[in-house]
Amino acid sequence: MATILRRTLTRPDVPDSWKKPENWPAPMRQEWGADEGRSAAPKHRAELVKHLKALRRALDDFKPDFVLMWGDDQYENFHEDITPAFCVYAYEDMEIHPYRPHQRVASTAPMGESGSRPAPNAWGEGADAVVRIPGKRDAAKWLVRELLTHEHIDMAYSYKPLHYEGLSHAFLNGVMYLDYERKGWPYPLVAMAINCYGSRVNVNRGGVYPVGTISIPEADLDPPSPSPDRCMEVGAAVARALARSPWKVALVASSSWSHAFLVPKHYFVYPDVDNDRRLYEALVAGDFDTWRKVTEAEVVDRGQQEVLNWWALMGAMEALGHKSPDYHGYVESYVMNSNKAFAIYAPR
Repeated sequence: MATILRRTLTRPDVPDSWKKPENWPAPMRQEWGADEGRSAAPKHRAELVKHLKALRRALDDFKPDFVLMWGDDQYENFHEDITPAFCVYAYEDMEIHPYRPHQRVASTAPMGESGSRPAPNAWGEGADAVVRIPGKRDAAKWLVRELLTHEHIDMAYSYKPLHYEGLSHAFLNGVMYLDYERKGWPYPLVAMAINCYGSRVNVNRGGVYPVGTISIPEADLDPPSPSPDRCMEVGAAVARALARSPWKVALVASSSWSHAFLVPKHYFVYPDVDNDRRLYEALVAGDFDTWRKVTEAEVVDRGQQEVLNWWALMGAMEALGHKSPDYHGYVESYVMNSNKAFAIYAPR
């Protein structure tokens, strides 16, 4: 992930003063070190893996009938032809090749150049690797009916991918990280996409700000994402509906927190560490009001777009009567593009 920072430092629209390590926060200078973050990367990954293993143990102990996962779509499955605020994927079983180039509109390539070779990965897997993810269409359809009929949530749904072959990275990576030890993934998945990137999803093609677009007229931006409080309302509605269902369900939010490449006030050099830490402290304290009071404009200012998946989770946990999580962890980084949070709310 430090590669993203190295690329940022070559941007012509980043002032020279922001490119000089001597002007960075002290923890960032230490993390960057004399080798541009290469020594810090293994420590960062080790912390992540520790928490991922804890999440997987909790999931295996719970043995859900299926997993409902909130994730963003970064101009992957949805493009200019339709950009729903929320959408349930009522997919069947899928076999996905995570390291093969995906079919994309030729002019996009927001998450990696179309046709490029896959980057090295932690498992040493090649282009022929397959991830098998069971679907749960009956439960997905049931959930959409409940949301439309009883919860007054105008939920979109889809039976098959539109522009992206398989599952977009928020969902696929979520499964792959939760299966870090490669035991296999036995749990049916119902994915719910949130338009987290909102006003920048089509403008940015789901990725970094194009050079020269830090400040552009509002009329040239896309419409906004759902607000944090609306994501909490939808998450609460999902939780209430699933509590009435015949299934035992695990609710998962898939995302890192603020992303450096989404924080223009820092010229994309580092994430909004201070505001991520405030959200994490509120999560640990069971302070849902602090989460609810954040505005959509503040989300954009802080680069916390993907945290909207967690806002949905917070709404769900509040609706189910949870307070503080039973397990939590936080891995902070200035150099590795984003901060990462982990939480487990034990079933009641």
